[in-house]
Amino acid sequence: MTTQTTPAFRYAAVTFDCADPAELARFYGDLLGYPVLFSTDDFVLLGKEGAAGLGFTRVADYRPPTWPDPAQGKQAHIELGVDDLDGAERRLLELGAVKPEFQPGEERWRVLLDPAGHPFCITTLV
Repeated sequence: MTTQTTPAFRYAAVTFDCADPAELARFYGDLLGYPVLFSTDDFVLLGKEGAAGLGFTRVADYRPPTWPDPAQGKQAHIELGVDDLDGAERRLLELGAVKPEFQPGEERWRVLLDPAGHPFCITTLV
């Protein structure tokens, strides 16, 4: 009887759909200090060797989420821990993020939109 081993899995990356992978990779690379690990015209992977990264893939006719309006769902979003909400928000806006008018919990976290329209949160809770 042959014994089979269970393959090991590890979280590698989350990938965001977008119209311009290089632009979105620049935004998150500047934000997180992640270098480009792999790049083509249609896909960019950011990260650090041995750690989970972020990918960005070109999608024809990409339509950004319309958060908080559910007409075009947000699909996914990331949470970023920060020490200073106001300072982090200022930096993100300098990098090209947009702050939507609707803020469900502004004292504890802020919702921003990346250059492709994906909502993401900054919080002091993590």
